[in-house]
Amino acid sequence: MASLARVILDFQSGELSRDEFVAQLDSALATEQLGPTRLLETLYAAHHKSPLPDDLYLEVRRRIELLRVSNVAAGGDETGIQTTVDLPSLRSASAGSAGNAGSASTAGSSAHETIKGIGDTLNNRFVLEECLGVGGMGTVYKALDLRKLEASDRKPYLAIKVLNVQFRGNPNSLVALQREARKAQVLAHRNIITVYDFDRDGPIVYLTMEYLSGKPLSQLLRTPGYQGMPVRAALPIVRGMCAALAYAHERGFVHCDFKPANVFLTTNAEVKVIDFGIARVFQRPEEESDATVFDPGSLGALTPAYASPEMIEHPEPDPRDDIYALGCITYELLTGHHPFDRLSATQARNADFKPQRPPNLDARQWRALRAALSFDRNTRMPSVVRFIAEFDNEARAEKSGSLAWAGLATLAVVCAVTVGVFAVRSGSHRQQAAPSEAAGPLGDQVDRAAAASAAAPATNAAQTAPSAGANEGSPTTGGAAATAPPSPATRPALTLAAIAPTLARVPCSALSGAVQDHALTVRGFLSQRYGAARLQETLSRLPGVDTVSLDVRPLADDKCDVVKTLAPFLVRNWQAGRAASLHMRPPSGLLTENDSLVVDLKAPPFDSFATVDYYQLDGHVVHMVPSRLWPDNQMQANGGPYTIGSTAGDWTVSKPFGSEMVVLVVTPVPLFDKLRPESEARADYLRALETRLKQIGGQYGQDRLLADFAPITTKPAKP
Repeated sequence: MASLARVILDFQSGELSRDEFVAQLDSALATEQLGPTRLLETLYAAHHKSPLPDDLYLEVRRRIELLRVSNVAAGGDETGIQTTVDLPSLRSASAGSAGNAGSASTAGSSAHETIKGIGDTLNNRFVLEECLGVGGMGTVYKALDLRKLEASDRKPYLAIKVLNVQFRGNPNSLVALQREARKAQVLAHRNIITVYDFDRDGPIVYLTMEYLSGKPLSQLLRTPGYQGMPVRAALPIVRGMCAALAYAHERGFVHCDFKPANVFLTTNAEVKVIDFGIARVFQRPEEESDATVFDPGSLGALTPAYASPEMIEHPEPDPRDDIYALGCITYELLTGHHPFDRLSATQARNADFKPQRPPNLDARQWRALRAALSFDRNTRMPSVVRFIAEFDNEARAEKSGSLAWAGLATLAVVCAVTVGVFAVRSGSHRQQAAPSEAAGPLGDQVDRAAAASAAAPATNAAQTAPSAGANEGSPTTGGAAATAPPSPATRPALTLAAIAPTLARVPCSALSGAVQDHALTVRGFLSQRYGAARLQETLSRLPGVDTVSLDVRPLADDKCDVVKTLAPFLVRNWQAGRAASLHMRPPSGLLTENDSLVVDLKAPPFDSFATVDYYQLDGHVVHMVPSRLWPDNQMQANGGPYTIGSTAGDWTVSKPFGSEMVVLVVTPVPLFDKLRPESEARADYLRALETRLKQIGGQYGQDRLLADFAPITTKPAKP
């Protein structure tokens, strides 16, 4: 999505109409993630460079202010740390540019009657709280249902698609939304979003549907550095897409705009296909007699990179149109790039473009995917069911395995019967010949197994703790007499290799160990829930450990995902003597509201790049370095200290308060190719971070990847 500055510039240059500008506004505000102060600064600069119409200027400002009010009402602020900005008075600026404040206010209020955005309410019931995205026909918001809230419903949120302004003048647009609601109610499937109803609030037409927590597949594919995923990881997503399309096709519907943005990955690991907004009936059922009156395809909403040649050339819809899009998405999921470099199907066909075989596909899977990507319906994969049957190698393997196991089971039954008959006959004979041997060889096997099971730990005990196991004697000599414990010189040496597996198993931790004789020292970070006392007890029980010294700092349990991603790099750094380090001011990490956030960095013994991130209590990450404020993040070998922030207040502490963390990641090359947004969701960032660190480690070596943590505790100022 475009930034706010880009959307304003496109409108000022004439590339966007007024209606298109309004339609893209909320999406731009949601994408920026800069915080209201920075957004107002962007608006102010753009407006003074080339003034916006008064009503649009006031509308943009109103929506930005609503972002601020929404955050404060929720008990938060713009970010856990915020950049101090000297922003001129926007009220006087707008009055000066308007010339007539009264007329400007009137224009703004009239605009509010036809413009809806974040903070507005539809039909005195649905409060629009967050823009989730902009599609070809409408803008989708997360909305609070006040009726459900009054009824103490545990899930008071839903999603609302508000018809874009530019479609309101189209007489078919209302019909399109009504058809979408009806079709979605027919398409009731676990892999298809549930649509409830459609309604209108004056000129505003909207559709209500279930609210999904997660992200669209397009966001995953756009992750910086994404180069595809293994087939095993991609198969659940492909299966979900296929299940949804197959269900719709069986009921006579073609999606007609199937693309990554219309595939949603929920936080519950479900795949949901959304936006059947231009789905067309290709089989004309009796109950859909009105489908011939209105063709949603006439609205012209399709995505060229995923549309089949036939869709572009306007023949009747066919399920194989969706299969072409499915092939493009699957290819992109596996490789990280579009099979035809995002050319339209007709352009790729005219250029005789041949997609390359992904290296992780076997011959049968590639035949299925290549057939799905055919430019000709007649040679394209005929059905979604056929495609997944050919492509899903795990399902084929399970089916083959089931048949094989069935055969083995039959063979086992035959063998068991044969052995049983033989055992009855031989047992009867042996009972007559030697009743005292009734236990037979099976009894001997059990005794020997039990003896071996008991002997194994005894052997280990004799090796690791001789003082406890030396009195058992020797089976070769009879060994009734006790033997003296070995001298300290003969005790096995305590090694870090013996300790490392235990440290690695401690949940939510990043622990580095050091040994000297039989003394163990452990330092690093440990979950508050696990606790230092429990760690002390666990390590003290290890063979060969006489004393344990701990130098561990507690971590809040909500930081476990950060630790899981970065623990290997922090442990490697500390084992190298903390080659790269991050130090807070003050060293205690105790900060009060409005305190300046200042950190000092020390570089490792090689040229490197520093990434410094602030992990907030509310689940977001603020990127301190590199950022617009501190774009340069290169460090010289053994350089430092490098000071980030200043007492003048480049960053200041604000609510929410609690246990938070600043993290340093050191890499031999820039971590990302471009600046990330000032703030983003922690889960999304950690996935991107993990992917990128694997790539850099594979190319430059793991020893060049280091991390350091600085937990901090923030609290409000005293009144």
